Amino acid sequence: MLVCRRSAVRLFFVMRVDHTAFYASLFLSRLADQILLFVVPLVVFQVTQSAAWSGVVFFAETLPRFLSFPVCGALCDRVSPFRLLRISQMFRATTCVLGAAASGLTGNVAWLVAVSVVCGVLTTQGVMAREVMLPQVFREFRTEKVLAHAQIADQLGMVLGPLLAALALDGWSWVVVLGATAVLFLAADTAMKIWRSASSVELVEPALVHPIEGMHWLQPYRKALVHVLHLPGLVQLITLSAGVNLVIGVTLATSAAMVTGTFHRSGNDYAALQTGGAVATVIILLLIARLSLPLRGMGLVSYGCILLGGVATAFSNGPLAYAIGFLMVIGFDKMFSVYIRTRRFQVIPTADLGKTTGLIVMLNNLTQPVAGLVVGLFAGQANARGVIVAMTVGMAMLGGLAIFFGGMRK
Repeated sequence: MLVCRRSAVRLFFVMRVDHTAFYASLFLSRLADQILLFVVPLVVFQVTQSAAWSGVVFFAETLPRFLSFPVCGALCDRVSPFRLLRISQMFRATTCVLGAAASGLTGNVAWLVAVSVVCGVLTTQGVMAREVMLPQVFREFRTEKVLAHAQIADQLGMVLGPLLAALALDGWSWVVVLGATAVLFLAADTAMKIWRSASSVELVEPALVHPIEGMHWLQPYRKALVHVLHLPGLVQLITLSAGVNLVIGVTLATSAAMVTGTFHRSGNDYAALQTGGAVATVIILLLIARLSLPLRGMGLVSYGCILLGGVATAFSNGPLAYAIGFLMVIGFDKMFSVYIRTRRFQVIPTADLGKTTGLIVMLNNLTQPVAGLVVGLFAGQANARGVIVAMTVGMAMLGGLAIFFGGMRK
C-alpha cells in the first residue's frame, strides 16, 4: 500500500512538472516575442522621430508572420513538431544575440528591424508546432480546458511583455534589451527540454505518405484547401472568425482614439482599460478551464457578447459604457478562440492538422488588417463611431450567413 501511495505521489509530481514546463515554455516564448513587438516600433520612432516610419516597420515585422502560417503549418505535417519548436526557439535566441552584436557595433537600427522580421517567421513556426502538439500532449484532458490554460499562459506573456520592455528600456539601451530577449527564448527552450524529460507522452511522428522530393510543393496547400471546402463546418468557422476579427480589429485600432480623444481621458485611463481587458480575459479563461461548458453554447455566447460589445463601443455616451463594451469584446474573444480551436481539433484529421490549420488561421485573420485599413481611410473623414458601426454590422451579417449555412453545429 505504501509503495502504491508513493508511486501515485511520484506520478502526480511528474505530471505537475510536465504540464508546468510546457505552459512555462509557451509563456516565456510569448513574453520574449511581445517584447520585440513592443520595442521595435518604439525604438524606430525614437530614432527617426517619424510615426510613419514606425508604422511601416510595424507592418514589415508583422506581415511575414501573417503570410507564413500556411507554410509553417504544412511543415508541421512533414517534420516533428517538437523538433520544429526547439529549432524555432534556438534560432530566435541566436538571431537576437547576432542582432544585438551587429547593432552594438554599427549603431544601425535596421539590424533591430531585421531581427524582428526573422523572429516573426520563427514565432509563427513555433505557434503552429505547439498547435499540432497540444492534442497529443494533453490527450487525457478536455480540449477546452487545455486550450484555456494555453490561452492564459499566452495572454500573460502578451500583457507582461510590453510592461517588462518599458521597464527595461528605462534602465538599459535597446541593444541590451535585445540581448536579454535572447535569454528568454533560451529559457523557453530549456522549459521544453524539461517537459520532454518529465513527460511520458509519445508524440506521433508525421507520416511521410509521399517522399518529399517526389511531392509537388503545392500539394499540401491543395489538400488543405480541399479540407476547408469539404470538411463539415470549416467554411462556417472561417466565416464566424472573419466576423469576429472585424470587430476585434476595429476595437484595437480605435480604442486609443476613443478613450483619449472622444472621451478626453488620460493615458493612464487608457492603460487601465488595457489592463482590465487582460484581467477579464484571464477570468473568462479560468471559468472555461474549471467548468464543463457545452461547446455550442460557448460559441454562441462568445459570438453574441463580442457583437454586443461592438454595439456598446459604437453607441456609448460615456467612458463607462465604452469600457464595458471594450471588456466584452476583448474578454470574450478568447472564449471564441477556445471554441474555434476545439472545433478544428474535432474536424481536421491529425495527419493534416498543420497544413489545414495554417491556411485557416491566415484566412481567419484577413479581416483584421482590413478593419485597420478601413479605420485609416475613413475614421479621419467621419469619426471612429461610424467605422465601428460598419464593422459591427459586417460581423452580424457574416454571423448570420454562417448560422444560416449550418454554423455553430456541435
